[in-house]
Amino acid sequence: MKKKFITSESVTEGHPDKICDQISDAILDNLIVQDPYSRVAVESFVTTGSVHVCGEVTTKGFVDVQGTVRNVLKDIGYTDPAFGMDYEDAGIWVSIHGQSRDISQGVDKDGAGDQGMMYGYACDETPELMPLSISLAHKLTKRLAEVRKNNLIRDIGPDGKSQVTVEYQDDKPIRLDAIVIAQQHKENISEDELRGEILEKVIKVVCGDLMDANTKIHINSTGAFITGGPEGDSGLTGRKIIVDTYGGIGRHGGGAFSGKDPSKVDRSGAYMARYIAKNIVASGLAKKCEVALSYAIGVAEPTSVSIDCFGTNKISEEQISEFVRKYFKLNPAGIIESLNLRRPIYRQTSTYGHFGRDEYGFNWERIDKAELLKKELKTIENVVASEEEIGEDESDEESSQKEAYFDSYNNSNGRN
Repeated sequence: MKKKFITSESVTEGHPDKICDQISDAILDNLIVQDPYSRVAVESFVTTGSVHVCGEVTTKGFVDVQGTVRNVLKDIGYTDPAFGMDYEDAGIWVSIHGQSRDISQGVDKDGAGDQGMMYGYACDETPELMPLSISLAHKLTKRLAEVRKNNLIRDIGPDGKSQVTVEYQDDKPIRLDAIVIAQQHKENISEDELRGEILEKVIKVVCGDLMDANTKIHINSTGAFITGGPEGDSGLTGRKIIVDTYGGIGRHGGGAFSGKDPSKVDRSGAYMARYIAKNIVASGLAKKCEVALSYAIGVAEPTSVSIDCFGTNKISEEQISEFVRKYFKLNPAGIIESLNLRRPIYRQTSTYGHFGRDEYGFNWERIDKAELLKKELKTIENVVASEEEIGEDESDEESSQKEAYFDSYNNSNGRN
């Protein structure tokens, strides 16, 4: 048996980088509500007591950046100066200007807003067709936020992280080898009490069925985690791209998502790649699938489409690629239309992963193309079966002819 271990991490909505992702996407949503064709590329930066917002925006709308930032901080839970950031008193600096004309002229013609490559991935390890390690890591951080906001664990702060290591045998997940939690807290709660509460109310709730006696658990393994959030570490939009995608499983093109409108293929192309990969796995064409798309700035059609099923495909990857081009629109305008991306859905994507969740109507999580792909697979299987049957019939006929020939030869030579 072949054994391996795969590890993925997630962070809570109060993590410094995730604060920035949420601010950038909240600004994007605000503008899309007013003008669905807004061109937005907004970056945020946070450090102790301050937020900096910059970028390029071309829109018919207007956004109150100061008010938006303060609302995001309040929603996350930065309402207490003890956590190093307070939504009422934070300093906010804004530097936003229009989009470059050189970029916009290509986008105006329905071309891609940038060059680059995007990857999408799906596998049959979980019901949501995501890798188990990242799925559990997100559920742990989401649960950390729930117990904090519902006061199920007292004196904990917005900042936190999780990490999950899954053991595989013969490419199948069999157990959890390690679980790591880091949770910000006040001095009022002891480390022993905090560890016990997190174990019972977070880890066992999310992972209990998959743990065993040998699962290693680490909770605040350095000791105290009192200084957190922007006071403990600066944050930046787009710095958690592996958390946002597949937890290190599969490849990543390098482009971040948050703060970018859907004309930016860094975002919309990655969503389409996930949509394609998920439908391929849901259809039964493969157990795992990675889809790679690449684009040139100002050019509508992708410069390449690549499918990798890691040896789990039932038909050739070339055939699957043909079906992808047949059933999925891959130019930026087609992607936006197919996935209905000119909607204010982006702040919801900015925490707990962009993939494997459909509670907010993320259309890239639909499997509405799976039946079409199943029909294509069935057609190919029927053709192959017919060819095999014809081949067997021909073999029987050839065998009979050979037998008749040798019978005649033997008879003519007196060998009976």
